[in-house]
Amino acid sequence: MKQNSVTVGGPCWVEHGSADPLAAQRFYGEIFGWQAEPDERPEAGGYTFMKLDGKVAAAISPLYGEGQPTAWTISFAVDDADATAARITEAGGSLIVAPMEALDFGRFVIAADPSGAVFALWQPRALLGAEVLNEPGALGWVELLTRDPEGARAFYPAVFGWSVNPSEQYTQWGLSGEDFGGMLTMDDRFPPQVPPHWLPYFAVADADVATFRAGNLGGDVLMPPVSMANERRIAVLRDPMGAAFGIYAAGPEG
Repeated sequence: MKQNSVTVGGPCWVEHGSADPLAAQRFYGEIFGWQAEPDERPEAGGYTFMKLDGKVAAAISPLYGEGQPTAWTISFAVDDADATAARITEAGGSLIVAPMEALDFGRFVIAADPSGAVFALWQPRALLGAEVLNEPGALGWVELLTRDPEGARAFYPAVFGWSVNPSEQYTQWGLSGEDFGGMLTMDDRFPPQVPPHWLPYFAVADADVATFRAGNLGGDVLMPPVSMANERRIAVLRDPMGAAFGIYAAGPEG
């Protein structure tokens, strides 16, 4: 992700919902060097900011609703949550949580694209989004895994105005000439019970070291570190609570 600050239409926030948020805090603290800073207000419901060198990088929270899975949720920045929510339904998506206020932080929406992949909208107020992006320990890429790539190529540009840079193996999403994410078609390698989903990738100094550390902490390796065409190494992991996430070795430019 070449963007190093929050951009309207781009990924701006990522949060982990877990049945064991304290265990999640310990795990990711060891992997990414995050420090936990809980919002002590009772109405915050245990929402905890995870900071990297004093800058907000992500959040970890309890599960707030029945049926909510343990998972990472990626938020995209918008300047009008209600108008964007309307575009989602017009484009064939659905609203899981209609536009509502999140204390004084901002206004949010939880939605799903036509294939069922869940994502969030974030209209910021007190919380603009992540204060650090695209450096070790921070969100650096987002990836849609779907069985309906053609539908996704129609849906997301209609909602967010994204550019689409397709190739035979991979499609990349962009804004203002800068790619921030991609799309992978789910084939027979993915069991049928695995739903379409968005996967966050976090930058790390060394993908092999981070993968080894995650395994020692009780995580699973879904895809061991592999070098891509640009020689950057990536891996896909699952934390002990059951949430999947990706990592990649950050280069000099992030």
